[in-house]
Amino acid sequence: MFLAVLVSVLVVVTLVGIGLFVFGLRRRLIQRSGGTFDCSLRWNVPETEIPGSAGAAPPTGKGWVYGVARYSGDRIMWFRVFSYAPRPRRILERSAIEVLARRTPEGEEELALLSDAVVLGCLHQGTRLELAMSEDALTGFLAWLEAAPPGQRVNVA
Repeated sequence: MFLAVLVSVLVVVTLVGIGLFVFGLRRRLIQRSGGTFDCSLRWNVPETEIPGSAGAAPPTGKGWVYGVARYSGDRIMWFRVFSYAPRPRRILERSAIEVLARRTPEGEEELALLSDAVVLGCLHQGTRLELAMSEDALTGFLAWLEAAPPGQRVNVA
């Protein structure tokens, strides 16, 4: 009986260790090519939570997903941090991103996001989304948007 419990515990510990190793390896592979930054994403933001809109309610902390974004030419590939998927969860095309507003986290959002985060309200192919990143990452992101090749429509608020 004791031996069976010991073997079961060792199997569970080994599986957890392998899972954590693969998890760390995935993040390392995403970041190895450079051009990455921590970026939380809230996809398909409800109209009622957009600051400045009619009847806007204070933003809730719901819907935010912590991730890592990577620049890749004219696209940003966004990966969930807590995932084993090797592919990006979202791909944002530079020509389709329209920056609508910039704000600081409010209310419950302060708990859901990193401490120095700035929230950037965007429109991407008709879908409202919000990106939360550090001031340094925001500067790089806006510079990347503005550095679009001639002829591309870029709107940076």
